[in-house]
Amino acid sequence: MKRRMQSPTVVILVDHGFVSGGQSKVAIESTLGLALAGARPIFFCACGPVDPRLARAGVETICLDQYDILDNPSRAAAAVQGAWNAKAAAALAELLARLPRENAIVHAHGWAKALSSSIANPIRASKLPAVYTMHEYFLACPNGGFYNFQKQAVCTVKAMSAACWATNCDSRNYPFKLWRNARLAVARGAGLASCFEDFLLISDLQQALLAPYLPKGARTHRVSNPIEAEALGQKESPASGETLFVGRLSAEKGALLFADAARTAGVTPVFIGDGPIAPRLREQYPEARLLGWLEPAAVRAAMRAARTLVFPSLWYEGLGLTALEAKAMGTPVIVSDICAAREQIADGAEGLWFTSGDAASLASALERVKDDALVARLSRAAYESCWREPPTLARHVEQTLAVYDEVLARRRG
Repeated sequence: MKRRMQSPTVVILVDHGFVSGGQSKVAIESTLGLALAGARPIFFCACGPVDPRLARAGVETICLDQYDILDNPSRAAAAVQGAWNAKAAAALAELLARLPRENAIVHAHGWAKALSSSIANPIRASKLPAVYTMHEYFLACPNGGFYNFQKQAVCTVKAMSAACWATNCDSRNYPFKLWRNARLAVARGAGLASCFEDFLLISDLQQALLAPYLPKGARTHRVSNPIEAEALGQKESPASGETLFVGRLSAEKGALLFADAARTAGVTPVFIGDGPIAPRLREQYPEARLLGWLEPAAVRAAMRAARTLVFPSLWYEGLGLTALEAKAMGTPVIVSDICAAREQIADGAEGLWFTSGDAASLASALERVKDDALVARLSRAAYESCWREPPTLARHVEQTLAVYDEVLARRRG
């Protein structure tokens, strides 16, 4: 890859050193891609174990070997660390102090599950340029999703307003919601968001939702998330296979909605993943097939073999990697019309949209994809569309390095 400037030193900040979800997955893959492109990434995380691929790639890693705030056996320690992780602040300050001034940059992918907003002080003190990839909405919304878990619906209350403080929207209880509000108040007091001059966004939906909450003068850039997929060619039998859900089994992901709609449509729902509502799914929908988490290669094979993938998310999901991965496999996606994955699926051409939260609307879409000719047409179009401009790791790295070039050039100027 041709570079216009000296390859940068990049400190990648993320809560987990292993793949715990889309955020850490992208951070790890991006780090590996940057190293391959000739940059010098340094991977900094709070929670291990660290993905062994980073060591094999020669990436310097700093892991604090801490719990994240949900897994910590001491709830008091979790509350303190989640609000202000002093260990993370000290370790990050030590790291940033030894970096070259002329071409170093800080790139944060996450902070709310372990690192905390304490990272603001060392970033600001270092005077190094810093960018932030917005995988979710924790810089703006206390629970990170603009979603009311109690009502199982998107939240339209202004974040951190009096109404926000008064609303019990958390998945656990109201005291935990108040703690999350307090955590965001601490982050705002520390000026966490203002540490970052540039924000990397992954969808139009994010751009619209976050516009009122980003710091004045903040610059935004569109950088695609990478997916793991290879161009296997058009599917030979696109109208065969299962109706598949891949992801965490939780209410906001729409897993129960899918099971309900599948029963109405007379379709057997197949779930790859696990999560808090798995027992409920087994009890209420005995016809469902729950496969648990599978190895990545097995997941991709299942997506390739599926008749369709259902992405029924109920919240403003920032992108949805599984929807993109299915599209790359030539598998049509039935997607909720409220999440950003809709931007990647042309309705009626590459997949189908349904009305978010509406089981009848999803059941109608499931009925439509019983039509073999329709599934074959959607499959062909989805595959061709994806591989016309594939969201590969190389493309992601190229876009990310272009942002670094712009930020560093502006700082030198």
